[in-house]
Amino acid sequence: MPATLAHEIAELTGEHIVLVAVALSIASLIGIPTGISLTRKEAWRGAVLGITNVVQTIPSLALFGFLIPLPFIGGIGKRTAVVALVLYALLPILRNTLTGILGVDPAVVESAVAMGMTDRQRLFRVELPLAAPTILAGVRIAAVTTIGTATIAAAVGGGGLGVFIFRGLASVDSSEILAGAVPAALLALAADGGLGWIERRFARP
Repeated sequence: MPATLAHEIAELTGEHIVLVAVALSIASLIGIPTGISLTRKEAWRGAVLGITNVVQTIPSLALFGFLIPLPFIGGIGKRTAVVALVLYALLPILRNTLTGILGVDPAVVESAVAMGMTDRQRLFRVELPLAAPTILAGVRIAAVTTIGTATIAAAVGGGGLGVFIFRGLASVDSSEILAGAVPAALLALAADGGLGWIERRFARP
């Protein structure tokens, strides 16, 4: 492999990791608290989950295209890419947070109430620790899918490994496509394995 190509792969892989990490962090900061809120406000669940489900049905390129003309969050570049990736990552994180907390054994929750715990204490001492493996599973799914979807970011100037893929498609060069696809696949496998290991640690009794 030529040194220049290796350097470019390393640079674009770094861009890809940063793009995914930023999007996943923002999605977690939005999705987990929202999921917690929905466990307390049942009337909002249908509407919030419906909106996030609709976003998931929009094709990636179409969503990027819809975001470009929007003020503040749109335009060409990494900002639009991050917004789109956050929207795609929200559903698994939000849904698993909701499912994890609602799936806590009611007897355990009742015991916490009987002990005089406040709602906040019950959430942080009982529900979130027990729901952690399910929540992490949602983050894991979001991470893997975001790594793949982030390759589309190159279409709006977001950088990352998609640069190789789009360049290869334009020039009908399979080696360029592989230079983007293989590192992206390896990143997805690494994220899945790493987060899976953390998930199993939390799941241990």
